[in-house]
Amino acid sequence: MTLVPESSDPTGVNLPAEGNTPSLDDLAAALRIVARTGTPCPTVSSRFPELDVDAAYRIQAINAEHRIRAGARTTGYKIGLTSRAMQQQMGIHEPDSGVIHSDTLVQSGSQLRTDAYRAPRIETEIAFILGQDLSGPADFFTVRAAISEYCLAYEILDTSYGTWDITLVDSVADNAACAGVITGPRLPFGPDTDPRTEQITVHADGKRVAAGSGHDILGDPVLALHWLTRRRPHLRLRPGDIVLAGSVHASLPLTAGRYHARSSHLPAVHLHVI
Repeated sequence: MTLVPESSDPTGVNLPAEGNTPSLDDLAAALRIVARTGTPCPTVSSRFPELDVDAAYRIQAINAEHRIRAGARTTGYKIGLTSRAMQQQMGIHEPDSGVIHSDTLVQSGSQLRTDAYRAPRIETEIAFILGQDLSGPADFFTVRAAISEYCLAYEILDTSYGTWDITLVDSVADNAACAGVITGPRLPFGPDTDPRTEQITVHADGKRVAAGSGHDILGDPVLALHWLTRRRPHLRLRPGDIVLAGSVHASLPLTAGRYHARSSHLPAVHLHVI
């Protein structure tokens, strides 16, 4: 991912040369400090009310580059706020996206600790694995043809702000709240695969806590990946990249217990939280 020098300002955000208004680098640094200390920071929208979504994606890119320099790899992207349930829960009515880093990606059956996060929540999603390069903007059929496999996945959400009362700008700048990804066993994704028909149920300690379907994700989960190629056409997705299409249900507080999600066709995904 290539960072745009702040001085070129292609988004139209007029950053002051001096004064107390923070720069995008300042706002990015404040989010990195939270990751190191665990102490929440103010929302970026409260510190910089003029910030637009494109500038928030630049903050996200600055911090993604820092993660890469520290040794993490980009292993894919998450797309969020693609279901009505999530949009209503967050009060945000358009999708967003963030980066999946190698140090946050684990397999089904893994164990996580709640004290590793500040205000964790969990979502159940359909994930796509790419079999070929994909860049945007791409048409729907090109996007679909680039998918080689799919699976169930959990996403762990967390916030750097100490509150979930956030705007779209706040979410995007904070890597769309993506703090962890747990993927289940994969199945081939072919011409006849229809992820819309997946009926998904989620249990925690044997109790059903959520349900949804592939249709709940923009009417077709592939449309989430299509949206990503058009909203962020500079991204270059590679074979093996994982893309989360978004949650089929409103997010749940992540508490200690054993989580189990299954669907109509895909193998189950498991998570043990302590």
